[in-house]
Amino acid sequence: MRPPIQLVYLICFNIFLEKCICKSEHDQVLSITVATQEHVDTVQNLTSHNETELWQPASPIYITTNSEVHLYIQSTSVEFVTELLRKHGITYRTLLENTPALIEMQTKNDSSDPRSGGVFYERYHSLEDIYYWINKTKQDHSDMVKVILIGSSSEKRPLYVLKLSGRRDEVKRAMWIDCGIHADCFGADLNRNFDANWCTKGASDNPCDPTYCGQFPESEPETQAVARFLRSHKDTVKLYLSIHSYSQMLLFPYSCSYDEIPNHNELFEVVKEASTKIRRYYRNNYKYGPGAKTIYLAPGGSDDWAYNFGIKYSFTFELQDRGRYGFLLPPSFIPQACNEALLATKIIALHVIKKLNEELP
Repeated sequence: MRPPIQLVYLICFNIFLEKCICKSEHDQVLSITVATQEHVDTVQNLTSHNETELWQPASPIYITTNSEVHLYIQSTSVEFVTELLRKHGITYRTLLENTPALIEMQTKNDSSDPRSGGVFYERYHSLEDIYYWINKTKQDHSDMVKVILIGSSSEKRPLYVLKLSGRRDEVKRAMWIDCGIHADCFGADLNRNFDANWCTKGASDNPCDPTYCGQFPESEPETQAVARFLRSHKDTVKLYLSIHSYSQMLLFPYSCSYDEIPNHNELFEVVKEASTKIRRYYRNNYKYGPGAKTIYLAPGGSDDWAYNFGIKYSFTFELQDRGRYGFLLPPSFIPQACNEALLATKIIALHVIKKLNEELP
């Protein structure tokens, strides 16, 4: 029998947050309940205010009746926003009000060298520290780790892939994992820039919108680098995983349309199993299903592109939490978030290995 998946390609796009947030005393994050169309219009207008940032959903176009909206508000606009909500009879509650302390927790390190010690994996890190870790990992495990430069970001930062392999012979099977695709994203939304129903409903052609799809498919250097690498390894990569935050979901194609993929039932059952196991072992609930039907239409995503390209096991994870801390998840939550993601990855990978072995002559 041919050996299981022998190789992992891992890429982390940038820094440590999926949203960049300016530090200001008494900023707040509100959870807003949208009940009527009038509420929808009011809250959509609020998101265009230059002192607010929409956390959930990803774009104002996704704000609908009977939905929950998470809105980050700078301190100078908190009174204006809350008064407007009360005026229109819109229910809200404060999710976060001590944002400076949470941001400080994201960036501080207790040791003189943040790259030393066993707690390295329980902190958020700067890009410099991530590069250091990449090089050190390569040096410490030169027999199984290779660093591959696949391109550079729009800010001319190198994009590295870590090739993890336990075997020296020819690799036949591999899995791809990427994370941080929205971190430090000042141009197009990279997860709207892949060639999967590009720039249709659910994306925007306005460069000022958070779901801006770019000038054309793969217009961004990061998207080009990933697509180019995967095209050159088409016969090797059998499993694609893209790690995002937040909302606790295990998703699979399609997000770019409501169509069901041919192996919908198979992928549905495997993410259902993963969600069940996470709930059993970590008492956390993860929604699961095809992206468009589970949350909303989101064309141009990397997982849909990978699936259409031929990687029939393609998934997106949305990690902790469901909005209590959102993009300011305290470092103390990192170990469990990682364990949940690792459990889901293991369940999916074992399923893929089993299916690939069944296909062998």
